[in-house]
Amino acid sequence: MTTLSLAGVAKSFGRVEVLRDVSLTVPAGTRTAVVGASGSGKSTLLRLIAGFERADEGSITLGSTTLAGPGRFVAAHRRGIGYVAQDGALFPHLTVEQNVRFGLPRRHRDPARVREVMELASLDPALAGRYPHQLSGGQQQRVALARALAPRPAVVLLDEPFSALDTGLRDQTRQAVIDALEASDVTTVLVTHDHDEALSFGRQIAVIAAGRLVQSGPPSAVFDNPVSTEIAAFLGAAIVLPASTSGADGVECALGRVPVRHDRTGGGPAARLLLRPAQLGLSPANGTHNAVVEDVRPRGSHAELLLRTAGAAPVLIPLRVPAHEGPSYHAGMTVSVTVTGGGVLYPAD
Repeated sequence: MTTLSLAGVAKSFGRVEVLRDVSLTVPAGTRTAVVGASGSGKSTLLRLIAGFERADEGSITLGSTTLAGPGRFVAAHRRGIGYVAQDGALFPHLTVEQNVRFGLPRRHRDPARVREVMELASLDPALAGRYPHQLSGGQQQRVALARALAPRPAVVLLDEPFSALDTGLRDQTRQAVIDALEASDVTTVLVTHDHDEALSFGRQIAVIAAGRLVQSGPPSAVFDNPVSTEIAAFLGAAIVLPASTSGADGVECALGRVPVRHDRTGGGPAARLLLRPAQLGLSPANGTHNAVVEDVRPRGSHAELLLRTAGAAPVLIPLRVPAHEGPSYHAGMTVSVTVTGGGVLYPAD
């Protein structure tokens, strides 16, 4: 197991700056998910680690070995890094067994190792003689993972390997890949634009926006205390309300007085309060209310409600309820919204 470290990494293509001053440590044997919108630079970061591109600035080290830095560049095939592309990149004219064997050095293509990594990747031995076009998308990705793990790499890089799969197959394949990586104790970096995937995959999550690493840490910590409301919204449904910071026991907002679990304002009388939908409870108004139902839309397993808060400066709040509760609400109905737990406070601007 080997620690992967990036320090001050930058990359431009012509006049277009893709990455700037990216520093990140992936502890040995752990999984880090790098998440960002399309064009944020996350795939370029993976290609720099793999050695497919050269960084303009900064350094990349694997344990005590410098892979890239001033006056130093180790070729991709000498880095001991496995790479799984978005489409798997299997050879169509080779069988599953031959594809996996291709990942091994010519003099060490032991059939026992091929069987071992196929089992590790949850591949049925009966698939060994099949060709890629005879496999499902999830099976193809697991073959690509088995090929990457075969030579026992120090690091495995995954470039959005589940994005082309449908939802059910994506979850199943992702769990199979996580299990295989756990069993191998291999240091892993995944890049994805899917926040749910990032939050469920990694022991560490790193958020990239416009070429900069804006936040990293354990998934629960980043989700619970994002550095900005923009990052909060990127990582999941976010409710942002104007708030007054007067008083020591919380803040006032359209939903009443709410405790603060993290304060990022640095002080000041006005702010914005971040809440997650899971913190909100909803019931028909019983004497008092703080919101009105604007719209109700059935969505199969749930119903989507659009609420408008009461007061001089109303705010629209989308909220989900179980499908069986949907008929209890209708447009124009007054409701009571309660908040469980505290919110994160940000500056007003």
